[in-house]
Amino acid sequence: MNLKQTKNDPLQIGSLTINSRLFLGTSQYPDLDTLINCLQNSQTELVTLGIRRVDLHSQNNFSLMGLLKKQNIAFLPNTAGCFTAQEAVLTAQLSREALQTNRIKLEVIGDDYTLYPDSVELLKAAEILIKQGFEVYPYCTDDVVLCQRLVDLGCVCVMPLASPIGSGRGIQNPHNLTLIRKKVSVPVIVDAGIGTASDACQAMELGADAVLVNTAVAKAGLPILMANAMRDAVMSGRQAYLAKRIAIKDYAQNSTPEEGKPCLYQLKK
Repeated sequence: MNLKQTKNDPLQIGSLTINSRLFLGTSQYPDLDTLINCLQNSQTELVTLGIRRVDLHSQNNFSLMGLLKKQNIAFLPNTAGCFTAQEAVLTAQLSREALQTNRIKLEVIGDDYTLYPDSVELLKAAEILIKQGFEVYPYCTDDVVLCQRLVDLGCVCVMPLASPIGSGRGIQNPHNLTLIRKKVSVPVIVDAGIGTASDACQAMELGADAVLVNTAVAKAGLPILMANAMRDAVMSGRQAYLAKRIAIKDYAQNSTPEEGKPCLYQLKK
């Protein structure tokens, strides 16, 4: 890829083609005006919606759905709050009927304490939904084998966590994310645990195709400013990944060439 090609770098996920590689969640913002300003400043083109927590039928100018539809941003409904494959499948079916989209962010949580995904139930739900024609975006652990199995089932991407949901701890296992990028052929979207712009940049430098952020922006002291920072961090991280960083060495390497260096010993004589 040359410099000219990096300026035209769209992301293809299933049937969706977008240019922004920063996705935003829509919960926890102090008010709707702040949310809309964050979406606009981040230049995101895809937002997630918690189907069980959003009034999908209220679409006036004062409702979340009404305001979001004015932004010309793609929706990625999710199954947040589901603890079994059966719950997740039903929620996905309801979201498709209400929003007229086959895209679904599949979340099946294992327990209330860690909010870690239940990998067994996740695989069950993914298999059912893919057979029903859904484009499944699975939220999963940073397990390389699990990601490969989700891809083998037909998921259009994988969404491994950086660290627990809402923790802001950043990337806890960069090596695993690197392995996932090497092993799977679909887009890798780092989801959950991003705390600040440097975390998002690191995820992109490791080879992630996109980053999904919610709490880090919504709960920041200045959410709109953090949305700006996340936008720039994702762009910078992507460019750094494409630029191919230098090799890491265990020793110093002089950047000044030896040619033309005066022989000070002879001059002294």
